[in-house]
Amino acid sequence: MPTVAGLGELSRLEVYALAGVGVLAAETDDDVRTAWQSLAADTTIVVLTPHAAATLGRRLTEPGAPMTVVLPS
Repeated sequence: MPTVAGLGELSRLEVYALAGVGVLAAETDDDVRTAWQSLAADTTIVVLTPHAAATLGRRLTEPGAPMTVVLPS
């Protein structure tokens, strides 16, 4: 079964925890980068807040990166 994570501001992601998404709260740019690096190896999908996606930029398309979806603003 795919492992799904949510990464970004907790206020935008906490509801996803009810659906079994592993939420990684990251409020600052440094928090976002640290959380991205700490994703479990079996993470296949990451739900990102717009801030988290902007912070990660090109890292989202690196070979081996999990599939991502960005929440609307």
